Amino acid sequence: MANRRDFITQAGALAGIAFVGCELFPQAHAQVRRREVRVSGRRIKTIDVHAHAVVPEALALMGQKLAPVYAHATADRLKRMDEQGVDLQALSINPTWYALDRDLVTKVIELQNEKLAETCAKEPERFVAFASVALQYPDLAARQLEHAVKKLGLRGAAIGGSVEGAELSDAKFHPFWAKAEELGVLVFMHPQRTRDLDNRLKGNGGLDNTIWNPLETTLALSHLIYEGTLDRFPGLKLCAAHGGGYLPSYADRSDHVCLTFPERCAAVPLKKRPTEYLKQLYFDTLVFTPEALRHLAAQVGASQLMMGTDDPFGWTRTSVDHIFSTPGFSDAERAAMLGETAARLLGIKASRVA
Repeated sequence: MANRRDFITQAGALAGIAFVGCELFPQAHAQVRRREVRVSGRRIKTIDVHAHAVVPEALALMGQKLAPVYAHATADRLKRMDEQGVDLQALSINPTWYALDRDLVTKVIELQNEKLAETCAKEPERFVAFASVALQYPDLAARQLEHAVKKLGLRGAAIGGSVEGAELSDAKFHPFWAKAEELGVLVFMHPQRTRDLDNRLKGNGGLDNTIWNPLETTLALSHLIYEGTLDRFPGLKLCAAHGGGYLPSYADRSDHVCLTFPERCAAVPLKKRPTEYLKQLYFDTLVFTPEALRHLAAQVGASQLMMGTDDPFGWTRTSVDHIFSTPGFSDAERAAMLGETAARLLGIKASRVA
């Protein structure tokens, strides 16, 4: 395994974050003029809620290696943002620490959140960040979230869609949900790899990503609905990656199971139909086609959608154009998806740029 110094050198990272240090490459960045996005002639501050980073030092603490996609992205991050017309990204780190013991994960999270805060302080017009939390210890996660928001200026939390096989609807996670609701911050949920379907996901097509990522999000949201978590914490602000997985595309089946087999929905009586909960959740726009985005908006409401790119993994470099090219949206709805909704939820003062 590479040592700590090797990780930092490989990343070429500013403030210990792999990818950000674009001022280390001023010539490369200076060649790209930032695309200015306008709606009805008004300059909109565009915000990407689904953008990843890592802290190489934290990976070293965990004995994990830096993925090549981060090592090679350093000089290109702001360039990609400028080319697309992305003014600001909300950075998140995908959890790889849910199996760690309490002492080690405390050190990892402290390091990650401090480095995220440092990076955002150096580039405040381009980055905000979601805090990392040790969700396997919900009481600790709640304290970490409060510290990150109140002391470090981070804007919410990034979590996985499960915790070592445990569903987020489990009562043991209530302290974390209660703290997120109390603070009024956005929680960004990204799928978390588990071993449950390993045999079924083998073979061509990268099904452990292609199928599993949206499937885990679908499962996580369904449990949060059916187990009453969203009733218990009605003020929770939760954003699901990848357009909410498969749930919005076949959501009405969630209602009809309770009509066809009412006994299957009787253990935890819900306050409203399952599909109605989708209208209190948020989703990124990473669904690839205009028809998919139109349908997602029709199911959950355009007010619940925020632009997402999944940078630096390259799933899309047309996130802004995706919103403009989808017919049927009003200018106000496009402006909201491009940045205004994210600005409100993330506490960013101005969603429009003069």
